Amino acid sequence: MNIHLAQHHGMCFGVRDALRATHAAAQRAPLTILGQLVHNPVVDRHLAAVGARKGDLDDLNSATTVQVAITAHGASDQNRRAWQTAGHNVIDTTCPLVRKAHHALATLVSDGYQPVVIGQRQHVEVRGLIGDFPQAVVVLDEGDLDQIPVHPHLGIVSQTTQPIEVALRLVEAIKRLHRGSEVRFIDTICHPTKQRQTAMDDLIRTCDHIVVIGGRNSNNTRQLAQKAAANGLRTLQIESADELDPAWFTEARNVGVTAGTSTLDETVDAVMQRLRQIAAELRTTPAHEFLRTMLQAA
Repeated sequence: MNIHLAQHHGMCFGVRDALRATHAAAQRAPLTILGQLVHNPVVDRHLAAVGARKGDLDDLNSATTVQVAITAHGASDQNRRAWQTAGHNVIDTTCPLVRKAHHALATLVSDGYQPVVIGQRQHVEVRGLIGDFPQAVVVLDEGDLDQIPVHPHLGIVSQTTQPIEVALRLVEAIKRLHRGSEVRFIDTICHPTKQRQTAMDDLIRTCDHIVVIGGRNSNNTRQLAQKAAANGLRTLQIESADELDPAWFTEARNVGVTAGTSTLDETVDAVMQRLRQIAAELRTTPAHEFLRTMLQAA
């Protein structure tokens, strides 16, 4: 069993900066995070350990501290102003690439385009993007495209963690359906997401099993796992090394490992260490004896 770690994997600079800013703020004074800073339960436990509390971005009564933090996924200007008006000191940890998506959408609207966002309607990033633009239409697949109104100018951005091929496919479908409209697409998918998707393509070419590390509610992590599974590879999405079952790898020859952009380096290291242990056990134990051992343990 060979183990291949993706060339690009794990925590991106936006998440790392958000963590640092949140830790620093929590050390200065009591802090309430308005949601899940990043979609990773391991990070949640780290932040709880430094005393950070959890609130709700949409509920001004959910914070008992003066300091509040907007998560890396961003928020609407409307939400941001509401917390400031209520007397809170707002620490904004929005990822710079999410800010870029906000700016792109605002530019399209100011230029007279009907705004369209490719992404998951209930995802916190998308809710933040459209919060200041109630006329925006959110689409995730071709079945949603009939929601887009007839308009001479359609302006499209994407949730930063969508696969680029999905976004481009939807843009082309919108152009076909609205041949009389000018369709402008601003690519707001973040570079780290694209890097991890490309690195997954490399793993798919060489591996038969894939392990994806990251929070189960992390969109970019889920997209990595879905890509591997769609290409016929046996795929496992986990949040920690404790979830690795040696029996799952009995037929594995080349195992690819990657991680979403909110996954801590220490989590990746722990998974790699456990996989090396499993590989060593498989090399030194006859297959029939290994299976018998696993069945007895179960």
